[in-house]
Amino acid sequence: MRARIAVLSLSVFLGAGVSSAQNAAPVAPIPQVDYSTVNCSGFLTDQKVPEEVRIVSGEQSNYKITFMRGDYVHINRGMDKGVRVGDRFSVVRPDKDPTDVPWFKWQYKLMKAMGTLYMDAGQLRVVSVQPKFSIARVSFSCDFMQRGDIVVAYQDRPAPPFKDPAAFDHFAPVSGKPVAMVVVGKDYTQLYGKLSPVYVNLGTNQGVKVGDYLRIFRYQGSNNETLKLDKGYQYKLYGFGSAPGRYEWNDLPREVLGEGIVLNVSRNSSTMMITFNSTEVYAGDYVEIE
Repeated sequence: MRARIAVLSLSVFLGAGVSSAQNAAPVAPIPQVDYSTVNCSGFLTDQKVPEEVRIVSGEQSNYKITFMRGDYVHINRGMDKGVRVGDRFSVVRPDKDPTDVPWFKWQYKLMKAMGTLYMDAGQLRVVSVQPKFSIARVSFSCDFMQRGDIVVAYQDRPAPPFKDPAAFDHFAPVSGKPVAMVVVGKDYTQLYGKLSPVYVNLGTNQGVKVGDYLRIFRYQGSNNETLKLDKGYQYKLYGFGSAPGRYEWNDLPREVLGEGIVLNVSRNSSTMMITFNSTEVYAGDYVEIE
């Protein structure tokens, strides 16, 4: 009898253990930067990108004005310049703001100091080489390619590892490291959220490297507002109360908005992808190296 009771108790215990294991919520893996994000994020640089090699035409050029993945294009370099079958190239294009309207006061001045903004169009692989021209297949697309796009030697871009977003400190103290701004976003957007690529005016000259994390923050009532607001809103708002005294932007705690990881870096600028944000981020918000 005692043996039967012991066996029954053991069965109940093991069953409960199995049930607990089955009901335990699986731990979600930390997301990682994917290939498209790294290679399609664009970049700003103050160093001249070589422009001698270009896409000059392609198959079915009698009606095709753009080329995408799987298409064959012609580049103006051949075996006389050392091009070989199997060579890989990246295709980039200078990007210009179609609106030509600044979002915040110093936006265009900062962009000029950072350099030229280039968009990533995709990648090519050479399939046939002639004396002065090569035929390449579009092996990877970020956007359409067109005649005149710049062709540069392919360089691998490493995908830096994410850190756990649960570790984000909403009230992080000032790091004491270099501070700059979110100057503009990909495609000249001015409003950003999670996974948005943005360009900041920190680069290798300020000690930034691929994989670094930058903290995004904002001051209340600063001279550089990202949205049109009533003057003095940080301490008063008509009809909804006011503080007992006047407060300037540097009197009040800053608001930490999120953080992002550096995907690409040049001398005076970095491409950062926002990995976490508690509210919307705008061009003109501040960043600091964590």
